[in-house]
Amino acid sequence: MTDAFLTNSDIAELTEWRRELHRHPELSGEEIETARRVVDMLKATTPDEIITGLGGHGVAAVYESGREGPAVLLRCELDGLPIEELNPDLPYRSTVAGKGHLCGHDGHMTIIAATARWLGRNRPDRGRVILMFQPAEEDGSGAQKIIDDPRYGTITPDYSFALHNFPGVPLGHAALTAGPMNCASRGMRVRLTGRTAHASQPENGLSPAPALASLLTSLPALGLGDDAADPEFALVTVTHAHLGEQAFGIAPGAAEIWVTLRTQKDGAMNTLVAQAEALVTQAANASGLHHDISYDDIFNHCENEEEATQLLSDALEAEGIPMARAEFPMRGSEDFGRFRTSSKSAMFLLGSGTNCANLHNPDFNFPDDLIGVGARVFVRALNNLCYDKE
Repeated sequence: MTDAFLTNSDIAELTEWRRELHRHPELSGEEIETARRVVDMLKATTPDEIITGLGGHGVAAVYESGREGPAVLLRCELDGLPIEELNPDLPYRSTVAGKGHLCGHDGHMTIIAATARWLGRNRPDRGRVILMFQPAEEDGSGAQKIIDDPRYGTITPDYSFALHNFPGVPLGHAALTAGPMNCASRGMRVRLTGRTAHASQPENGLSPAPALASLLTSLPALGLGDDAADPEFALVTVTHAHLGEQAFGIAPGAAEIWVTLRTQKDGAMNTLVAQAEALVTQAANASGLHHDISYDDIFNHCENEEEATQLLSDALEAEGIPMARAEFPMRGSEDFGRFRTSSKSAMFLLGSGTNCANLHNPDFNFPDDLIGVGARVFVRALNNLCYDKE
């Protein structure tokens, strides 16, 4: 199988559709117009069902065979990032200030759109195919909201597949492994509350400065090595800190520190959370402060199941996609891992080039050459699961 299943007209239209998505990024939980564009695109492929508003603004297109067989889900992401795009020479750069498709989700959606075109012309012989356009991947909430939506129960897959473009891997090459693929992570927000005072009489207040200073070093010290392949790997990164008011006459009475906790697997995350919370409690009590801890951007670790990984590996080999080396598990997190609770799941990396800007860089731009390559792999995997052999 080659890109021949996509005509020149398909490639041109899909490329322009990707660039239109790039011009109009929306953040996690705000993907109303992106979802509308997806639905408009899907209608032309005549799926048997289009489910909208799934887990927020998610969209699922279902292609039925009418015969028993596996249910196979292909997943991509709708959301962009709260980063200003700095790519002045790009004719289709973001038109939305402070927001950009700088992780390649516009490209991932287009790969699934290309697969939708193929499905519209080639209905599955058995089972069903579900194309999932998932909201809110960047903050880690979207996959779980999809799974928690009662309608997900009507389309629960047997297999789930996804890809992510990856700078540093040669263009069009792939990387894949069974087992842990992405680390678990969560954002920990700590609030320390004391009492303000006049800056000339700080002894009349209760400053959180000593506790904040302590936590700025003690929390990162919980990290264990820098090799995510080590099951004991742990990393604590300070991402934000704030103390007092922007005034010279007030001794501070409140502070915040934000850290990201990261471990290879979910079990180790529980241990790291307990250690971090103990440090916060100790520092706050030592200074007589009230403290509050909350969590955001919670990602379970992402693990590729053996059979699903082999199915992707077979598809990559059949399509002649060269394999590249990559360090697994990746430190970065991915909420696709939640789909493994209800299906056999696997994700692969598709190289976006050794000279490509890194993900989340302000000048990142998804390579359009990957649209056909990614769709070929998914179509091949579908052929092996949902189509009769000739």
